[in-house]
Amino acid sequence: MVVMNAATSTITTKSNYIVRTSHTLPQDTAPIASWAAKNKIKKVFTLVADFGPGHDAEGQFKKTFTAAGGEIVGEVRAPVKNPDFAPFLQKIKDTKPDAVFLFLPPGAETIAFMKGFTERGLGQAGIKLIATGDLPDEDIIDAMGDSALGLTTSFHYSEAHKLAENKAYTEAYYKAYPKDRPNYMSVAGYDGMHLIAEVLKKTNGSADGDKFIEAAKGMSWVSPRGKISIDPATRDIVQTVYIRKTEKVAGKLQNVEFDQVADFKDPGKQ
Repeated sequence: MVVMNAATSTITTKSNYIVRTSHTLPQDTAPIASWAAKNKIKKVFTLVADFGPGHDAEGQFKKTFTAAGGEIVGEVRAPVKNPDFAPFLQKIKDTKPDAVFLFLPPGAETIAFMKGFTERGLGQAGIKLIATGDLPDEDIIDAMGDSALGLTTSFHYSEAHKLAENKAYTEAYYKAYPKDRPNYMSVAGYDGMHLIAEVLKKTNGSADGDKFIEAAKGMSWVSPRGKISIDPATRDIVQTVYIRKTEKVAGKLQNVEFDQVADFKDPGKQ
Protein backbone atom coordinates (compact mmCIF):
# COMPACT_ATOMS: atom_id res chain seq x y z
CA MET A 1 0.00 0.00 0.00
CA VAL A 2 1.38 3.39 -1.02
CA VAL A 3 -0.37 6.07 1.09
CA MET A 4 -0.67 9.29 -0.88
CA ASN A 5 -2.99 11.28 1.41
CA ALA A 6 -3.99 9.91 4.84
CA ALA A 7 -2.07 11.62 7.64
CA THR A 8 -2.80 9.78 10.89
CA SER A 9 0.64 8.92 12.31
CA THR A 10 -0.01 5.27 13.16
CA ILE A 11 -1.04 4.14 9.66
CA THR A 12 2.38 2.80 8.66
CA THR A 13 2.61 0.81 11.91
CA LYS A 14 -0.41 -1.31 10.96
CA SER A 15 1.43 -3.38 8.37
CA ASN A 16 5.00 -3.89 7.20
CA TYR A 17 3.73 -3.45 3.62
CA ILE A 18 2.69 0.22 3.91
CA VAL A 19 4.83 3.14 2.69
CA ARG A 20 3.73 6.80 2.72
CA THR A 21 4.53 9.71 0.38
CA SER A 22 2.18 12.33 1.87
CA HIS A 23 2.70 13.57 5.44
CA THR A 24 1.61 13.05 9.03
CA LEU A 25 -0.25 15.52 11.21
CA PRO A 26 2.38 15.45 14.00
CA GLN A 27 5.06 16.11 11.36
CA ASP A 28 3.27 19.24 10.17
CA THR A 29 2.15 20.34 13.65
CA ALA A 30 5.33 20.28 15.75
CA PRO A 31 7.07 23.06 13.74
CA ILE A 32 4.21 25.58 14.20
CA ALA A 33 4.16 24.81 17.93
CA SER A 34 7.91 25.47 18.16
CA TRP A 35 7.59 28.63 16.06
CA ALA A 36 4.76 29.94 18.27
CA ALA A 37 6.75 29.42 21.47
CA LYS A 38 9.71 31.30 19.98
CA ASN A 39 7.56 34.21 18.79
CA LYS A 40 5.95 35.61 21.94
CA ILE A 41 2.91 33.32 21.88
CA LYS A 42 2.57 32.06 25.45
CA LYS A 43 -1.10 31.07 25.76
CA VAL A 44 -2.93 29.03 23.12
CA PHE A 45 -6.48 27.75 22.73
CA THR A 46 -6.67 24.60 20.57
CA LEU A 47 -9.61 23.71 18.31
CA VAL A 48 -9.46 20.54 16.21
CA ALA A 49 -11.86 18.28 14.32
CA ASP A 50 -12.91 15.27 16.38
CA PHE A 51 -11.31 12.43 14.40
CA GLY A 52 -7.90 10.72 14.13
CA PRO A 53 -5.88 13.45 12.37
CA GLY A 54 -7.39 16.12 14.66
CA HIS A 55 -6.42 14.12 17.74
CA ASP A 56 -2.90 13.73 16.32
CA ALA A 57 -2.59 17.47 15.66
CA GLU A 58 -3.95 18.39 19.10
CA GLY A 59 -1.71 15.92 20.95
CA GLN A 60 1.47 16.95 19.12
CA PHE A 61 0.79 20.67 19.46
CA LYS A 62 0.22 20.37 23.21
CA LYS A 63 3.31 18.20 23.65
CA THR A 64 5.68 20.47 21.70
CA PHE A 65 4.23 23.80 22.86
CA THR A 66 4.15 22.98 26.59
CA ALA A 67 7.65 21.46 26.42
CA ALA A 68 8.81 24.86 25.11
CA GLY A 69 7.17 26.67 28.05
CA GLY A 70 3.79 27.49 26.51
CA GLU A 71 0.39 27.09 28.17
CA ILE A 72 -2.81 25.57 26.77
CA VAL A 73 -5.67 27.70 28.13
CA GLY A 74 -8.57 25.90 26.44
CA GLU A 75 -9.31 23.08 24.04
CA VAL A 76 -12.25 21.98 21.90
CA ARG A 77 -12.86 18.96 19.66
CA ALA A 78 -15.47 20.06 17.12
CA PRO A 79 -17.77 17.67 15.22
CA VAL A 80 -16.32 16.76 11.84
CA LYS A 81 -19.50 17.64 9.91
CA ASN A 82 -21.57 20.82 10.10
CA PRO A 83 -20.30 22.20 13.42
CA ASP A 84 -21.74 25.45 14.76
CA PHE A 85 -18.62 27.47 15.47
CA ALA A 86 -20.43 30.40 17.13
CA PRO A 87 -20.20 29.09 20.74
CA PHE A 88 -16.58 27.99 20.23
CA LEU A 89 -15.59 31.38 18.83
CA GLN A 90 -17.25 33.18 21.74
CA LYS A 91 -15.49 30.92 24.24
CA ILE A 92 -12.15 31.65 22.58
CA LYS A 93 -12.81 35.40 22.65
CA ASP A 94 -13.74 35.26 26.34
CA THR A 95 -10.62 33.21 27.18
CA LYS A 96 -8.34 35.81 25.52
CA PRO A 97 -5.47 33.55 24.40
CA ASP A 98 -2.48 34.89 22.48
CA ALA A 99 -3.41 32.55 19.63
CA VAL A 100 -5.74 29.79 18.46
CA PHE A 101 -4.23 26.60 17.06
CA LEU A 102 -6.63 25.18 14.49
CA PHE A 103 -6.93 21.90 12.61
CA LEU A 104 -9.98 21.29 10.42
CA PRO A 105 -10.23 19.28 7.19
CA PRO A 106 -10.12 21.65 4.18
CA GLY A 107 -13.62 22.54 3.04
CA ALA A 108 -16.82 24.29 4.09
CA GLU A 109 -16.07 24.03 7.81
CA THR A 110 -12.69 25.73 7.39
CA ILE A 111 -14.23 28.57 5.39
CA ALA A 112 -16.99 28.98 7.99
CA PHE A 113 -14.52 29.14 10.88
CA MET A 114 -12.26 31.67 9.15
CA LYS A 115 -15.16 33.96 8.27
CA GLY A 116 -16.56 33.66 11.81
CA PHE A 117 -13.14 34.45 13.28
CA THR A 118 -13.03 37.66 11.24
CA GLU A 119 -16.67 38.66 11.73
CA ARG A 120 -16.53 38.22 15.52
CA GLY A 121 -13.43 40.39 15.73
CA LEU A 122 -11.05 37.84 17.24
CA GLY A 123 -8.19 39.16 15.12
CA GLN A 124 -9.00 42.74 16.14
CA ALA A 125 -8.91 41.56 19.77
CA GLY A 126 -5.26 40.61 19.22
CA ILE A 127 -5.78 36.85 18.93
CA LYS A 128 -3.49 35.30 16.32
CA LEU A 129 -4.48 32.27 14.25
CA ILE A 130 -1.95 29.49 13.68
CA ALA A 131 -2.61 26.16 11.99
CA THR A 132 -1.38 23.30 9.88
CA GLY A 133 -1.11 24.21 6.21
CA ASP A 134 -4.04 22.15 4.99
CA LEU A 135 -6.25 24.91 6.44
CA PRO A 136 -5.43 27.44 3.64
CA ASP A 137 -5.15 24.68 1.01
CA GLU A 138 -4.91 25.92 -2.57
CA ASP A 139 -8.23 24.19 -3.33
CA ILE A 140 -10.16 26.46 -0.96
CA ILE A 141 -7.95 29.49 -0.29
CA ASP A 142 -9.73 31.63 -2.89
CA ALA A 143 -13.10 30.88 -1.24
CA MET A 144 -11.65 31.94 2.13
CA GLY A 145 -10.84 35.33 0.68
CA ASP A 146 -9.14 38.07 2.70
CA SER A 147 -10.02 36.34 5.99
CA ALA A 148 -7.00 34.10 5.27
CA LEU A 149 -4.53 37.01 5.11
CA GLY A 150 -1.91 36.89 7.85
CA LEU A 151 -2.60 33.28 8.78
CA THR A 152 0.62 31.55 9.89
CA THR A 153 0.90 27.84 9.14
CA SER A 154 3.42 25.02 8.94
CA PHE A 155 3.27 22.59 6.02
CA HIS A 156 5.34 20.57 3.56
CA TYR A 157 4.10 22.07 0.28
CA SER A 158 3.00 25.38 -1.19
CA GLU A 159 2.10 26.21 -4.77
CA ALA A 160 4.42 29.21 -4.32
CA HIS A 161 7.44 27.07 -3.28
CA LYS A 162 10.55 28.52 -4.92
CA LEU A 163 12.25 25.52 -6.52
CA ALA A 164 12.91 24.77 -10.18
CA GLU A 165 11.22 21.38 -9.82
CA ASN A 166 8.09 23.07 -8.48
CA LYS A 167 8.08 25.66 -11.26
CA ALA A 168 8.14 22.84 -13.82
CA TYR A 169 5.47 20.91 -11.89
CA THR A 170 3.06 23.82 -11.47
CA GLU A 171 3.39 24.90 -15.11
CA ALA A 172 2.62 21.35 -16.28
CA TYR A 173 -0.30 21.17 -13.84
CA TYR A 174 -1.82 24.46 -15.04
CA LYS A 175 -1.59 23.18 -18.60
CA ALA A 176 -3.28 19.86 -17.74
CA TYR A 177 -5.89 21.30 -15.34
CA PRO A 178 -6.40 24.98 -16.18
CA LYS A 179 -9.32 25.38 -13.74
CA ASP A 180 -7.45 23.95 -10.73
CA ARG A 181 -4.51 24.87 -8.51
CA PRO A 182 -1.82 22.31 -7.60
CA ASN A 183 -1.84 21.46 -3.90
CA TYR A 184 -0.38 19.05 -1.37
CA MET A 185 -2.66 16.19 -2.42
CA SER A 186 -1.63 16.46 -6.06
CA VAL A 187 2.06 16.50 -5.09
CA ALA A 188 1.69 13.49 -2.77
CA GLY A 189 0.04 11.57 -5.62
CA TYR A 190 2.77 12.67 -8.03
CA ASP A 191 5.44 11.47 -5.60
CA GLY A 192 3.54 8.26 -4.92
CA MET A 193 3.61 7.43 -8.63
CA HIS A 194 7.29 8.37 -8.77
CA LEU A 195 8.04 5.96 -5.91
CA ILE A 196 6.13 3.10 -7.59
CA ALA A 197 7.92 3.65 -10.92
CA GLU A 198 11.40 3.88 -9.37
CA VAL A 199 10.84 0.87 -7.09
CA LEU A 200 9.75 -1.26 -10.05
CA LYS A 201 12.95 -0.26 -11.88
CA LYS A 202 14.96 -1.48 -8.89
CA THR A 203 13.04 -4.76 -8.67
CA ASN A 204 13.15 -5.36 -12.46
CA GLY A 205 9.37 -5.11 -12.58
CA SER A 206 8.61 -7.39 -9.64
CA ALA A 207 5.72 -6.22 -7.46
CA ASP A 208 6.38 -8.89 -4.83
CA GLY A 209 5.53 -7.31 -1.45
CA ASP A 210 8.82 -8.05 0.29
CA LYS A 211 10.95 -6.96 -2.68
CA PHE A 212 8.86 -3.82 -3.21
CA ILE A 213 9.08 -2.62 0.40
CA GLU A 214 12.80 -3.35 0.68
CA ALA A 215 13.45 -1.34 -2.49
CA ALA A 216 11.35 1.56 -1.21
CA LYS A 217 13.16 1.84 2.13
CA GLY A 218 15.70 4.67 2.12
CA MET A 219 14.73 5.98 -1.33
CA SER A 220 15.25 9.73 -1.78
CA TRP A 221 14.57 12.21 -4.54
CA VAL A 222 13.84 15.89 -5.20
CA SER A 223 10.10 16.46 -5.27
CA PRO A 224 8.31 19.71 -6.22
CA ARG A 225 8.20 20.29 -2.43
CA GLY A 226 11.98 19.78 -2.01
CA LYS A 227 14.14 16.84 -1.01
CA ILE A 228 12.18 13.89 0.41
CA SER A 229 13.08 10.37 1.49
CA ILE A 230 11.52 7.21 2.90
CA ASP A 231 12.63 6.41 6.46
CA PRO A 232 13.89 2.80 6.28
CA ALA A 233 12.82 2.16 9.89
CA THR A 234 9.21 3.41 9.66
CA ARG A 235 8.54 3.49 5.87
CA ASP A 236 7.25 7.01 6.43
CA ILE A 237 8.21 10.19 4.59
CA VAL A 238 11.02 12.47 5.78
CA GLN A 239 10.72 16.00 4.42
CA THR A 240 11.20 19.72 5.03
CA VAL A 241 8.35 21.44 6.84
CA TYR A 242 7.99 25.14 6.07
CA ILE A 243 6.59 28.02 8.14
CA ARG A 244 4.41 30.17 5.86
CA LYS A 245 2.23 33.27 5.95
CA THR A 246 -0.82 33.71 3.73
CA GLU A 247 -0.28 36.80 1.56
CA LYS A 248 -1.42 38.25 -1.75
CA VAL A 249 1.16 37.71 -4.48
CA ALA A 250 0.36 39.43 -7.79
CA GLY A 251 -3.27 39.63 -6.67
CA LYS A 252 -3.44 35.91 -5.80
CA LEU A 253 -3.64 34.42 -2.30
CA GLN A 254 -0.54 32.31 -1.67
CA ASN A 255 1.16 30.58 1.26
CA VAL A 256 4.57 32.27 1.29
CA GLU A 257 7.34 30.33 3.03
CA PHE A 258 9.71 32.24 5.35
CA ASP A 259 11.29 29.56 7.59
CA GLN A 260 11.82 25.80 7.55
CA VAL A 261 12.73 22.65 9.46
CA ALA A 262 14.74 20.41 7.14
CA ASP A 263 14.70 16.58 6.98
CA PHE A 264 11.95 16.34 9.59
CA LYS A 265 10.75 12.88 10.62
CA ASP A 266 7.29 12.13 12.01
CA PRO A 267 7.57 12.96 15.75
CA GLY A 268 4.43 10.91 16.38
CA LYS A 269 6.59 7.78 16.20
CA GLN A 270 9.10 9.00 18.78
